[in-house]
Amino acid sequence: MKKLILALIVLVTFASCQEQKMGFVDNGKVINDIQEKKDIESKYDVLNESFKLRADSIGKAYQSEYQILQVQVAKMPQNKQQEAMQPFQAKAQQYQQMMQAEQQKMQTAYQADVDSVISKMKATVKDYGKANGYKFIIGTNESIGTILYGDEALDLSDLIIKEIDSKFKKQ
Repeated sequence: MKKLILALIVLVTFASCQEQKMGFVDNGKVINDIQEKKDIESKYDVLNESFKLRADSIGKAYQSEYQILQVQVAKMPQNKQQEAMQPFQAKAQQYQQMMQAEQQKMQTAYQADVDSVISKMKATVKDYGKANGYKFIIGTNESIGTILYGDEALDLSDLIIKEIDSKFKKQ
């Protein structure tokens, strides 16, 4: 009976000591280096630049209108000046709210696109791990030190980037 228990302990110990295939992925590197994320960045850089140009143009028009209105208001009695400025102030406030809403909409769309890329990355890592017999693939990045050291041979970041980019090119 003692030999049976000892044999069982040795067997369990041996089984638990078998080498398990592990790797890690630098999440920040993967996300920032895949082509789809780069394309998203480019798309929103163009949209953001267009937004800034339009906002600057409209802002200059408002500034010009304000200067003209100030000259006209300066000739009015004190009690009429505030009354004359109210329509312009309401219009300027409405413009500012519209621009903020548009900018918020653009930021929300950008975040949704980036979240989609992150989801694809996670799915690709999972699929890659299963297909290649990994027991664990750990994610890390610079700001959160989940892995303080990892053998470069276990870094799967470049492989995952290639895998994701190849799927993206097929779309």
